[in-house]
Parts: sequence; structure tokens; C-alpha cells
Amino acid sequence: MSVPMLGFVSTPQVRPEKRAASDRRQDFDEIYRDFAATEAEQQASRCSQCGVPFCSIHCPLGNNIPDWLMLTANNRLEEAYAVSSATNTFPEICGRICPQDRLCEGSCVIEKDFNSVTIGAVERYVTDYAFEQGWVKPAMPLRETGRTVGVIGAGPAGLAAAERLRAAGHEVHVYDRYDRVGGLLIYGIPGFKLEKDVVSRRHRLLEEQGIIFHLGQGIGGGKGEIPLDTLRSRHDAVLIATGVYKSRDIGGPGSGLGGIVAALDYLTASNRRSLGDKVDAPELDAQGKDVVVIGGGDTAMDCVRTAVRQGAKSVKCLYRRDRANMPGSVREVKNAEEEGVEFVWLAAPESFLGEQEVTAVRARRMRLGLPDATGRQSIEPEEDGLFTVQADLVIKALGFDPEPLPEQWDAPNLDVSRWGTLKVRHETFETSLPGVFAAGDIVRGASLVVWAIRDGRDAAQQIDLWLNDQKNTVLSGNFKAAE
Repeated sequence: MSVPMLGFVSTPQVRPEKRAASDRRQDFDEIYRDFAATEAEQQASRCSQCGVPFCSIHCPLGNNIPDWLMLTANNRLEEAYAVSSATNTFPEICGRICPQDRLCEGSCVIEKDFNSVTIGAVERYVTDYAFEQGWVKPAMPLRETGRTVGVIGAGPAGLAAAERLRAAGHEVHVYDRYDRVGGLLIYGIPGFKLEKDVVSRRHRLLEEQGIIFHLGQGIGGGKGEIPLDTLRSRHDAVLIATGVYKSRDIGGPGSGLGGIVAALDYLTASNRRSLGDKVDAPELDAQGKDVVVIGGGDTAMDCVRTAVRQGAKSVKCLYRRDRANMPGSVREVKNAEEEGVEFVWLAAPESFLGEQEVTAVRARRMRLGLPDATGRQSIEPEEDGLFTVQADLVIKALGFDPEPLPEQWDAPNLDVSRWGTLKVRHETFETSLPGVFAAGDIVRGASLVVWAIRDGRDAAQQIDLWLNDQKNTVLSGNFKAAE
């Protein structure tokens, strides 16, 4: 018997239980407990099955959310996973780290008065259950094409593209300068949001599919690196999916003092320690320190919450706008506050104090002005608004820019935009170099993991079409020559 939907009229929204803040401050384990089966089914039944599913429209992957929610509500979990994974290469990851409050759940039509369907939590439950039951299988190709593709970057865009290209029958080689698969999923996102065995589990599945990984392998002209031209000669097509890793800097007097570090360096060191690596970098450890994080995005939230777990004496986040204008996830801000982080709103750093090492941040109070061209309120400095915040460790979480790939890779004909991202034909993902494609943050700029997955899948489809066109052209030429 089919379970009726529209459960939102009688069933309240329930999210997975969160571990107590006092407990989760002590480790890097995920903070949310799993749904029980009955909870997942009840929460899925709250979907109104609306005629225009805004949740799907506002999902970068266009996931068929109402369909797999209905299947979950009816305990048809294997089918629910099949529908979910048809459009999403990594639903177990998106269910954990996507900012659903800004995407699918924030667009739910029942959100205003009845609280949205807990889409992310159900997605996580369905996928984890599918793994437990052995339903998740590698997408094996029906036939081998004899074509080979090189993918540069083992982050979400590169992995999503590799999985689709291998499913199409191409031989796929993934190159990454790091020693583990996952990119920012491993080294940028803390374990309390995404435990690393979740990524490793997917890595093993990709290897079972036949994808070949070359880890610790840089691309460029340096020692031990592979030149891009060599990679192009080795493969029929190449996809660049390196992401953006260059941290934006902050100027001002004292900005070169010791103890002022980039967010990604700090998070990478923390994640390596959690993975069991030896990291000899005391300047990247918050234990016993007064920590100030500058920024208001999700990376800043990762930093403040990491500092809490490392045993910082105090953790403050300075952001130049107010809570309502903060770009980070509302849920992450709430989680951080629960764990003891202090937010200093409407505060912009002007200088850093200290002789050799930073001892304090000098900041200025700001006030909100009129909306700018993007619709966000502009900021204006308050007169006589200077104040000082004590700090032994300052973490810059101001966003990321692309590294200068044409110079690093000795590829002057690789065109870039004025922002340093790679230029592509957006319909085909082709760069200015024949047979070389690009996708993810290296094209889009720093963005969400879910957008990287979407770009990787779309780029794989275009590469597959291009390879087929190349093959047909060769066959056509051979046929004409034979005539």
C-alpha cells in the first residue's frame, strides 16, 4: 500500500539528532547522528509532491528530489537510491556538506510556515543504507572504446567526470599532486562535516570501476612533474579540474607577522593530523591560543570550529557585515556558536600588532549602507570605531583564487580570464588548446562542491561526444581513402 504524502500537515519537521556541543568539541567526528528508518520515511512523507518542484530547480544537479522522497516514504530504498544516484555521482557527500538551507531546502514550498523537508538528511540516510546493503556498484562500461582520457585533479569535479567517462567505456587516468583522492573533500573539509572514510569508500568504488589513479603526481615543468604537452600526447583528451587553491591575502600594517596563516594551510594540516600523518607545524595548531578568523564564508566556519576542537583558549570570527549578510551557511554559524565561537559582526581588520609574532588585530567597526549592484548592503566605516582583539593565531579565510596555470605548466596558449580562471566554450567545456577541456572551480571560480560535480558530469558528456566525433572523422577519412 502506498504511503500518502503531504505528511507536513500533521508531521513536524525533525532533523537528525546532533551530538551535544560539549561532546563534539572533543573530536572531529561528524556531529549529526543517522536517521532511523522510521524517521527517514516519516520525514520523506512530508514532501508535498508539488507540481513545480522548486527543490529540484534550485539543485545544481537537477536531482529528482520529490521522486526519491516518495520512494523513501514507501520504504522502496533501493529504487530511491537508483533515482538519486542517476543525477548525482556522490549523494552521500552532498547529503553531508551541501548548504541545503541555501539550495533545495531553502526553496521548498512548505518552508515558510511548516519548515522544509529535511532533504539532505534523507539523502544521506538513503545512500549510506544503500552502501550497507551492497546496492552501490561501480558503473561498468558495456564496451571499451579504445580511447583514453587524462583528468588532472582528483577533487569532486575531476572524480565526477572520471566516473562518467569510465562508464562510457573510455580508459581514464586521474592525476593529482596530493597523496590521497578527494582534493578539498579530504584536505579542506573537516571531519566533523565529512568523515574521511566516506571519501575513501567512494575512492575504492572508482578503482573497482577501472579508473587509474596517479597520486603524488604534479603537472608542469618542475622536478618529477609531467609536462602538459606530454599528457596531451599520452591521451586522446585531457580534462583540467584542478580547482582553486591560492588563498586571497589581506594587506595592512603587520600583515607579514608570524602567526598569520592561510585558511587552507591550516585546514590541510589539521586534516592530515586527523588522518594520522605527522605534521611538524606548530604555527598551524590552535591549542592554547587566542584565535581570530577573518572571513564569513563556509571556510571561515570550518576554521573556527576546527580551532575549538584543537583546544584554542578563545575563538573569534571577525566579519565586516552582519549575520543577515553573511555568505556562510546559517546552520554552520549556529553550530559554531553552540561550540563556543564568538562572532564579532560589522568588524573589518585594518592592521596587525606585534614585533615578530602577531599579538592582536586592530579592527574598525562598520555600518551597513545602501545595497550595491549585487543587492547586498554596502559597508561604511564608523568614525572612532577602532578596537583591538587579542590574537596569537590569525587565520585568513577570505576565499580562493586560481593559480597561474599557463605559467606553471609552460602552456602560454592556454587562455585565461581576467580573474585567472580558464576560458572555455561553455557549451562544450573546450579550452583554447585542442583536445583539452576544463571544468569545476578552475573555470567557475571558488564555488560549491555540488556545482563542481555538475560541471564534471557535464564536461564528461561533452568529452565523450567529442571523442566520438573524432573517431567518426577518422573512420570517415579511412573509408574515403579506401575508395
